[in-house]
Amino acid sequence: MKKTAALCALLASAPVIAQTSSLTLYGIVDLGLHRSRGITSAHAPATGSQTSLGSGIHTTSRWGLRGSEVLSGDTRALFNLESGVRVDSGAPGMASKSFDRASWVGLQGGWGSVQIGRQTSLLADAIAPVDPLGLRFGGANVNAGVVALSRHGLGADFGNAGSNSSSYRLDNAFKYIGQFGGFTARAMLGLGEVAGRASALASRGLGLAYAANGWTVSGAFQTFKDADRRSLNGSTLGLAYQWNSLRLAANAGRNEAQTAAGTHTRQRVLSSGVIWTAQPALNLGLTYYHAGRSRTGAHKDGYGRWVTFAEYKLSRRTQLYAELDSTRWRDGYQGAANPATATGIAAGVVHRF
Repeated sequence: MKKTAALCALLASAPVIAQTSSLTLYGIVDLGLHRSRGITSAHAPATGSQTSLGSGIHTTSRWGLRGSEVLSGDTRALFNLESGVRVDSGAPGMASKSFDRASWVGLQGGWGSVQIGRQTSLLADAIAPVDPLGLRFGGANVNAGVVALSRHGLGADFGNAGSNSSSYRLDNAFKYIGQFGGFTARAMLGLGEVAGRASALASRGLGLAYAANGWTVSGAFQTFKDADRRSLNGSTLGLAYQWNSLRLAANAGRNEAQTAAGTHTRQRVLSSGVIWTAQPALNLGLTYYHAGRSRTGAHKDGYGRWVTFAEYKLSRRTQLYAELDSTRWRDGYQGAANPATATGIAAGVVHRF
C-alpha cells in the first residue's frame, strides 16, 4: 500500500512539474563544400586555390541544452549550455572548452533578466538584428569578424575570452537585459579574475536597441582589457527595415586597441545590404562590406567584400544554400605574396533540430 501511494503521488505531481519547468535539446548541423582562390576557407589572404569540406559555412554547427523553471509569479530560473561542433571531423568547436558557445545560468522576471557565466558580448548582441547578412556566413561576414570581434586579429586575449584571436564571448560575465516597450537595454560586466590586478582581462559595456513598425535600431559600446590592462574599445550602430518581402540593413562599427606601449590598431567597417524573400521558401541576399585599418608605424590598408547568397527551404528544419563572395584587398593588406583579389564559392545543407 505504501508503494502504491508513493507511485500515485509521483504521477499526480508530474503534470505540475511539466507545467513549471522545461528542458530543450537543440542544435544545427551545417556542412558544405567550399572552393576559394586567393583566400582561405576562413577568409584570410592566401596564395593559390583551395577546396575543402566545411562545417558551419552558413550557420555555425552546434548543439545545446536550455531550460527554465517557474519559481513564483513571473519569475523564472534559466540556463543555457551550448557547444560548437565540427561536423566534417566530429571535433569540438573549441578544444579547451566543453561548452564554448554558452554556459550560463540566470533569473528572469518583470524587471528583466540577469545571466551569469560564459556568453556573447554586447557588440555581438547589438550587431545580430542589423547585420546585412543576418549573421549568416560567419567566415565571410566582416561584421561578425571585425565589429563583433570573433576574429579581431590582435594577438592578445582581450577580456576573459580564453582566446587570443576572439572576444566574441566572455567567461565569468554578468549580463542584464531589460525590455521597456520597444526598447531593449543591456549592460555587461566581465570579471578578469587575475590575482592582484582587478582590471586585467575585465570588460564593461552598455547596449540599447529599439524595434517598432518594421524598424530596428541597435547599438553598443564595450571595453575590454588584456592581461597587461591595455584596452580594446569597440562600438557599433546599425539600422534595419523590413518592407514587405525586403529586408534592408546598414551598420557602422569601429574598434581601437593598444597592442603594445605606444602602439595602436584601429579598425572600422561600413556595411549595407538587402535580403529578398522571393518566395516563401526562397531567400536571396546581396551585401557589401568596406573595412579599413590603421596601425602605428604602418600605412593604412583594408579591403572591400561583396557577399551574395541564395537559400532554399526544403522543410521547416532543412534548407540548401549557395554563397559567392569577392574580396579586393587594398594597399597591401593581403601581404606581398598574395594576390590583390580573391573569390570564394560554397554550397551546402543546414538541418536544425
